Amino acid sequence: MAERTEPTGWVGWVMLAGVGMIIVGCFQAFMGLVGIFNTDFYVVTASGLAVPVNYTIWGWFHLVMGVIVLLAGAAIMTGKTWGRVVGIVLASIQALVNFAWLPAYPFWSTIVIAIDILVIYALAVHGKEMQAFDRSGAM
Repeated sequence: MAERTEPTGWVGWVMLAGVGMIIVGCFQAFMGLVGIFNTDFYVVTASGLAVPVNYTIWGWFHLVMGVIVLLAGAAIMTGKTWGRVVGIVLASIQALVNFAWLPAYPFWSTIVIAIDILVIYALAVHGKEMQAFDRSGAM
């Protein structure tokens, strides 16, 4: 018989991860839109990035990544296991991407990396509790 995890107060961390991913997905999408429409906004030129690419290409990548992260955040809040796995993977990728983006946009990149670390922790350690919380009808 499968082990059933009862919800605890740590379910709040998982909700934080879901909401955090939705917020970070929005930040990421906005960063992408700036990269697409206003390449003069950034602190350094594209050649000064850790991975030198065209800001428009980087912008499209950030926009698509932001939308996917936003959708995964919504899945996490419904207690879906696939949302938890996708959330951990996407938050990890997003943190790495923003680390490379750091010279161009240090303020937002730092915020996104910090939220990604909290999301990874919440999903990895307490993600199973969300399923029990959802089944218990407490939402």
